[in-house]
Amino acid sequence: MPKLKENQVPSYRLHKHFGQAIVTLSGKDHLLGEYGSDASREKYDRLIGEWLANGRRADYRNVEGVTVSRVIAEFWAHAKCYYASSDPNRGGVRGSEADNFRVALIPLRRLYGPRVAAEFGPKCLMALQQEMVRLGWARTYINRQVSRLKQVFKWAVAQELVPAAVYHGLATVPGLRKGKSGAREASPVGPVAEASVHAVKTFVSKQVWAMIELQLLTGMRSGEVVIMRRCDLDTGGSVWSYRPHRHKTQHHGIDREVRIGPRAQNIIQQFWNANLHAYLFSPADAERERRQARRAARRTPDTRGNTVGANRVESPKRSPQDRYTVASYRKAIVRACDRAFRPPPELARGRVPVDGRKKATRPERQDEWRARLGERKWAELQAWREEHSWHPHQLRHTAATRLRREFGIEAARVILGHQSAAMTQIYAEADVQKATQVMGQVG
Repeated sequence: MPKLKENQVPSYRLHKHFGQAIVTLSGKDHLLGEYGSDASREKYDRLIGEWLANGRRADYRNVEGVTVSRVIAEFWAHAKCYYASSDPNRGGVRGSEADNFRVALIPLRRLYGPRVAAEFGPKCLMALQQEMVRLGWARTYINRQVSRLKQVFKWAVAQELVPAAVYHGLATVPGLRKGKSGAREASPVGPVAEASVHAVKTFVSKQVWAMIELQLLTGMRSGEVVIMRRCDLDTGGSVWSYRPHRHKTQHHGIDREVRIGPRAQNIIQQFWNANLHAYLFSPADAERERRQARRAARRTPDTRGNTVGANRVESPKRSPQDRYTVASYRKAIVRACDRAFRPPPELARGRVPVDGRKKATRPERQDEWRARLGERKWAELQAWREEHSWHPHQLRHTAATRLRREFGIEAARVILGHQSAAMTQIYAEADVQKATQVMGQVG
């Protein structure tokens, strides 16, 4: 068959030997049936449509030979692009949802990587559920990760990597029910006492403390406060307006507007930057200020000891970024809680080195600490830590509770950016003290 010209479509032809219609796609002949029949014309149109949709290439995948590892590899290549950050300043860095998929794919590949994907059925997925239970994941988190795995195979069906029956079978696997699965239940997120918040002030940088205060005042999400820039702020009125360039409900077509009052404005103005597109709260700035503070507190004369900056690594493996991420912001608070709330002496770690070494990695120190305490006291320590630590998402709950108590649930709903009051009720805990006072007067 002569070579096709550009934009030319393979022709519908008669195969003289077989007496049937035929079309040649990417060097392979396809018999279509009786020449001139409606059925052969319909099959020809379908094959041409698939060939054009595939970039003028025929795809002859052997579905029976596709392994789970191959499905994972191809989906991950897709996820890194599809779930990339929409922030132009981040250079296409993958977003948090891609990382959620990555965590879900780890046990799938470890347990079923070599298996043929067409043989991955409901029982395999239920076995993965039990593996997640064994790993100590919370029940609701397991259900979300299993849903993501179903989504992976749904994508694979669309790419013709696995038969459609595989996804339909996985869709029948129910989520784990409360009290019937053996999985631990996640503690509900509640507000954090403001005394616990102020206890960490001296153990965090100026930038982290500013973000904590802004969350308490405005009820912003941690993902919204870490990406604040001057170009996203409307400072025209007495109350400013902040529109994050990306936010949690953006893909649903919902706009997000955060109102900034006078107290929050004073906090933000401390971090004004001449570059309108620069992030206000920068770890690089925090690290520079930390070094300057250490330099100012230096007691050794400059003529003695190390020269200032002489022991600094020229090309460090990790350098401070231009903005905080939700994870780094949370980690800064967790570390501050560890320093602000010291465990009781009987649960303290001490300074015993591992295997006689002067230094040990963080996991090694944790293992050594656990071995010295024993399982019972280690469990007590974990319970004590959970009681005396908090995370940024709790600040939003604290703000919601205060707004609901002082201004009502409708005002809290608008400020938090919820579409319904039912969602606000989840964030804002009921004012039990006020209810007790009312019933004392009424009943």
